[in-house]
Amino acid sequence: MTGLMQDEVFMAFCTYSLIVIMKLMIMAPITAYYRISRGAFANAEDVGLKPIEERKKMLRNHPDVERVRRCHLNDLENVIPFVLVGFFYALSGPELSTALLHFRLFAASRICHTIVYLAALRQPCRALSFLVGVAVTLSMTYNVLSKVLVL
Repeated sequence: MTGLMQDEVFMAFCTYSLIVIMKLMIMAPITAYYRISRGAFANAEDVGLKPIEERKKMLRNHPDVERVRRCHLNDLENVIPFVLVGFFYALSGPELSTALLHFRLFAASRICHTIVYLAALRQPCRALSFLVGVAVTLSMTYNVLSKVLVL
């Protein structure tokens, strides 16, 4: 393990994986903020000791909360594959410059995706940031498979 932690590509992978994982984790408190500020809760126990009529009004969906939840779900659908594929990619011996390009593009695309999604900017901004991340993961997948696939 010590040797792996001295490999520049693996260290870069760890760095950018941790960045996107932290970005993913930040989405939970953002969701909580939107729920509290919009008064829109999913569970009765989240409403607290409010009178019953007020509780019923607070147990609802709100478009802003749902937007944050969809963004969070999109992160889950993209960050987990990136981390798994990126791990194998980092172990496959890519050039440092190529690996850094993959890792940086993915991290930037996910950060841009979140900003664009939460700010509700017009398309194709969100689609482009999403597609860049997917393309990076697919590129890493291709690179790993091309090195290990035996036909």
